[in-house]
Amino acid sequence: MALPKTRKKKTVRAAPRRRGGKLEGPSFDNWEKLAPAALHRLKHISNRFYYEEYKPADLYPYLWDWMKQNEYSKQDIASAKKGKLSPIPAIYARMLLDGCPDYDKTYADWWEALPGTGGKMRPTSEFLKKTIAEYIAEGSTVAEEVKEEEKQKSKKYVPTIQERIRDQSIDMVEDIDEWLEGWVVDPSSFDPKGFDFKKHFAKLQPSQAHARKMKTFYETMLDDFDDLERMPTAGQLKKMSELDADLWSQLKEGYAHLKKSDIKKLRTAIDELRGTLDFIIDQAKATRKPRKSKPKSADKLVEKLKYCKADSKYNLASINPVDIIGASELWVFNVKNRKIGKYIAKNIDPKGMARVGSGLQVKGTTIIGFDEALSMQKTLRKPADQLKEFKGAGKVKLRKFIEEIATTDTKLNGRCNPETVLLKVI
Repeated sequence: MALPKTRKKKTVRAAPRRRGGKLEGPSFDNWEKLAPAALHRLKHISNRFYYEEYKPADLYPYLWDWMKQNEYSKQDIASAKKGKLSPIPAIYARMLLDGCPDYDKTYADWWEALPGTGGKMRPTSEFLKKTIAEYIAEGSTVAEEVKEEEKQKSKKYVPTIQERIRDQSIDMVEDIDEWLEGWVVDPSSFDPKGFDFKKHFAKLQPSQAHARKMKTFYETMLDDFDDLERMPTAGQLKKMSELDADLWSQLKEGYAHLKKSDIKKLRTAIDELRGTLDFIIDQAKATRKPRKSKPKSADKLVEKLKYCKADSKYNLASINPVDIIGASELWVFNVKNRKIGKYIAKNIDPKGMARVGSGLQVKGTTIIGFDEALSMQKTLRKPADQLKEFKGAGKVKLRKFIEEIATTDTKLNGRCNPETVLLKVI
């Protein structure tokens, strides 16, 4: 069994890494039933817990969440993040988010009557709003200074193409990440089919490079899901080294607060996103200009070939038909009758010497030069799942892919039509 690699995790929003081993802070459920002294102890315990168990950097996001709930603008939050931060306001924000009362008159009267206390108790939110206002003011000043510095730097520095692609890709997934945030807030009510990725990207028109970059944003999360499905048993963990067992334990602990059904929802959503991005990449391959290394006559050979350039139902896109010329194998799929077929060349050219008559060829709308005895096609009963498996298969898996399909095989006649997707060549 392969062991998970040590890597930097990227999730929609990871649970904070705590100093201690506790998962949650004190609960404020039914605080109304508590006597003032008991409520005071609970607030003190909660405050101390977050101060001791959490790193400051893990607390600040709760302040931003509280600001969102209280209708602060994105600009205000961005400015506040640049201020000179303290963990104390973040702790109070977390307590309010957990259900701690902002102000309770009974508790306030009790506190004000204690010996040695002075002044009136004010709502916690007043302190937060005052502190946040200071953060925003400080951050705005810093932002202006940074803006000026960047302006000066921009005169000297020109971003690379890869940097531009990355920044543009981040902007393209902003709405998607905001939608995925709903899973973090309430996974039980999250709809994994609630975002139309095709419509979203049809509007933005990302390039193949953008699609490849966006895929990398979510690959680590999908790797985590794969590892969770093959989590070793307690007996297997005992046989591992201490380091390997600890890696598995960390992975399990990181997702222990989630139900399997909740994880499945998020995986479904990310899988759908990845499928759409793969479609964009494949479609770009089909429309790219032929490589200069290809014989010039290949363009003429395939110019009359009829085929399906792209099919949105199965998220498929054809390869460039020029690649058929001289190939040893060609995989095709008919979107109408759900048949997947494999053409095997009669005369294979293993060393790629471009010998005359070797490999597959095209004549008009027909594939020629294939071995009629070895070439075959079969009907897919579950095309969506089986095509997904096909796209992820390597050379070894492809050798037995069509043989493992439990349907009757039929011969191929070489003819292509507008329902035929050109899947892959070897």
